[in-house]
Amino acid sequence: MKNLMASINLFIEKRGWSQFHSPKNLSMALGIEVAEMQEHFQWLTQDESKNLSDEKLQYVKEEIGDVFIYLIRICQVLGIDPIKAANEKMILNEQKYPVEKSKGNFKKYTEL
Repeated sequence: MKNLMASINLFIEKRGWSQFHSPKNLSMALGIEVAEMQEHFQWLTQDESKNLSDEKLQYVKEEIGDVFIYLIRICQVLGIDPIKAANEKMILNEQKYPVEKSKGNFKKYTEL
C-alpha cells in the first residue's frame, strides 16, 4: 500500500496536478469513475453481471483501478489512513447490523 501511495504521489508531482486535487475535485472525480465502472453493468441481469466476458472484465478492472487511485488520493489530501478508516467503519457496521437482526435482510440499519 505504501508503494502504491508513493507511486501515485510521484505520478501527480511529475505532472504538477496537486493544484487540482482539492477534496471537492477528487470526490467528484471519484464519483465519475464509479459511474464509469457501473456503466459496464448497466442493463445486465444479475447472472450476466457475475459472468462478464474477459474483455468486459478488463474494462471493469481498469475502472476499479481508477476508483482506488482517486480514493487513495482523497485520503492522502485529507490525511486519512484508508485501512484504519475501513477497519473503524467495520466496527460501526457490526454495531449497526447485528447478525440476529440483519442476516438475510437488506434493510438499512435504521429500519431493523
